[in-house]
Amino acid sequence: MGLLDRLSGLLGLRKKEVHVLCLGLDNSGKTTIINKLKPSNAQSQDIVPTIGFSVEKFKSSSLNFTVFDMSGQGRYRNLWEHYYKDGQAIIFVIDSSDKLRMVVAKEELDTLLNHPDIKHRRIPILFFANKMDLRDAVTSVKVSQLLCLENIKDKPWHICASDAIKGEGLQEGVDWLQDQIQAVKT
Repeated sequence: MGLLDRLSGLLGLRKKEVHVLCLGLDNSGKTTIINKLKPSNAQSQDIVPTIGFSVEKFKSSSLNFTVFDMSGQGRYRNLWEHYYKDGQAIIFVIDSSDKLRMVVAKEELDTLLNHPDIKHRRIPILFFANKMDLRDAVTSVKVSQLLCLENIKDKPWHICASDAIKGEGLQEGVDWLQDQIQAVKT
C-alpha cells in the first residue's frame, strides 16, 4: 500500500488533512454542529457539554477534517490559544438567541483575532449563527453587526444562519470553508 499511497498523493487523489478549531461560548451548539457533520452512522445520539476539548473527524468531498471541539465554558477558554498555531481554519459558533452573552462572544472573538498566533495569518473563519429555530434568535445579519464582523479585513470570513439540530445551514458553511482552505493550500 505504500506505493499506492504515495502515487495517489502525487496525483492529488488523496484527500488533504485539515485541522479546524471549533470555538464559541458554552451552549452555543458547537458539539451538535460537529456531530451533525459526521456520517449518520457515526453520530452520537446524546450530546453532552464538552469539558476541555474533544477531537472529531468528518470528511467533505475533497478534505478530511480533524476538528478540535473546544469547551466554551469560561474556565476552559484559556486553553483555546494552545491550539491556534496548528489550526488551519476556525469555526466560531454563536447562539443567536442569547443576546445577553453576545457581548461576551464578541470579547472572545476579539481576543482570538488579536492573539499573536492568529493575528498575522490569513486563516479562514466560518461563523455559524446557530439556533435559528428559537423564537428569540436574531438574524445572521444582526449577529454579524453585533460582533462587528465587517471590521475583519485581513481574513476571509463567512457567516451562515444555522440550526444544528436539523442540520440547516451547515453544508453551506462547510462548502465555503472547504473552498477557502483549498484556495490557501494551492
